[in-house]
Amino acid sequence: MYGELIEKIGYHCPDYFLKQWDRFKDYPWGVLAHSTHVHGIGTYENGIEKPRARVTLATRIPPETCKKINFGYRNPDEIRPEEYANREDEGVLLVPKAGEMLFQLRERPAWAKAS
Repeated sequence: MYGELIEKIGYHCPDYFLKQWDRFKDYPWGVLAHSTHVHGIGTYENGIEKPRARVTLATRIPPETCKKINFGYRNPDEIRPEEYANREDEGVLLVPKAGEMLFQLRERPAWAKAS
């Protein structure tokens, strides 16, 4: 529903919208809020945005679309996870199957237990 709006405005730090409020004030505020949750706090001064975090997607979304919404792009077929292992001293942390661990429950709910 809001995909077209996100594609139009992109993802930015809050400062980007607040310092250009006249340009963005008529967009749904929920969309503006959502689009600030990815890059986190940052600054927007003299037309230059400096987000706290830069996001790069390894995805089948076309590179042009990633750029349009203010994300970097990586071809997922070119990523070799083993190249990121054991590099903690460089500030690189590889967490194998992180998505599977992220939302793991301590106990299985009753409805999920085998009968």
